[in-house]
Amino acid sequence: MTQMKICRLALFDIDGTLLSTGGAGRRAIKEALVEVYGTCGSADNFPFGGKTDPQIVRELLLEEGVSEDVVERNLDLFFARYLRRLRQQLSRSQLRLYPGVKELLSTLAETEGMFLGLLTGNIKEGAWIKLRAFQLGKFFRMGVYGDDSADRYKLPRIAVERASKQFKKTFQGRDVVIIGDTLHDIRCASSIGARTVAVATGWTSLTQLRKHKPDFLFPDFSDYQEVVKAITAE
Repeated sequence: MTQMKICRLALFDIDGTLLSTGGAGRRAIKEALVEVYGTCGSADNFPFGGKTDPQIVRELLLEEGVSEDVVERNLDLFFARYLRRLRQQLSRSQLRLYPGVKELLSTLAETEGMFLGLLTGNIKEGAWIKLRAFQLGKFFRMGVYGDDSADRYKLPRIAVERASKQFKKTFQGRDVVIIGDTLHDIRCASSIGARTVAVATGWTSLTQLRKHKPDFLFPDFSDYQEVVKAITAE
């Protein structure tokens, strides 16, 4: 019997899924907020997981009473300062690549019919600064980012359209796998009928993730061959 060839788009979140920057991203956002807006609000305790960078900034500042006009007018300046601060913070932070990540990405990259991309709330340049710190950039040929839309739930459709054009393939429904560590990643997958691989390496526990019924759930990617099977499963 001839084995059916797969055509699969795997879209990875970054923070909490592939790696930890040891709080560098949060510290960079706090410093840039104070520098540009004069306040970082409740950034110490604010839940960043599953949100886009522009969404985080807007919510923090509006909560502090900063007007929407002031927020928007200074957003480009904020992100320029944020990127500079992020590079500085990464250079002195305790960075950690999660177990099995490099093996997982290497195996998927060598799998025929498998296409890898990013689906992250990071702005594009911030995402790539983090990936380059771990030499992961070579695995990803496309992505969607927080600067494509501040609304996380609009990103999956943008990702599928972008990947279809770039790879000249048709991806739909369960041809798409969204891999992430938050409830937002699971909901993003559900919004386009994609399958979900959830991993409990971020702030969301295995128990909480299980309640939202992802297709596959792992404590981490150390058993990367099982994760490959989940992503490539028919």
